[in-house]
Amino acid sequence: MAVLTHGTWVLVADGEKALFLRNDVDQANPDLNVVRIEEQENPSDYDQSANRPGRMHDGGTPHSRSAYEDTDWHELAKERFAAEMADILYKQAHKGKFERIVLVAPPQVLGEMRDHLHKEVQDKVVAEVDKTLTNHPIDKIEALLRKELDPQAA
Repeated sequence: MAVLTHGTWVLVADGEKALFLRNDVDQANPDLNVVRIEEQENPSDYDQSANRPGRMHDGGTPHSRSAYEDTDWHELAKERFAAEMADILYKQAHKGKFERIVLVAPPQVLGEMRDHLHKEVQDKVVAEVDKTLTNHPIDKIEALLRKELDPQAA
């Protein structure tokens, strides 16, 4: 069954960048064109942490103390970004901008996005590819998706 048909959208995302693409030809010769680009600045967790983790007494000796686990701000920002992408997809689907979509993201981002997808978008997802392709040129994304979605075409 052809997945990457004419008009199918492809969301290529990681935790910091998302490319919304549309296939303007067919599965045999995909021609992905940019519909929208979203990016967020997400410095490393070290750069986002203001100070060292807090401490607590363990009980035991008066000098026995442990560090609280600090919030991973970098990871939290990635999760929020995935939720924002799910929201954008809902708004676009609601406007009738796409009928079919392929989601391409690393497994953790894909899972986070899946948790936030509205039913209207879930019904339009025709495939998921758990790869990081955001820094690939579009022609490489086309070739990789063709190979991934139609192994006989490779």
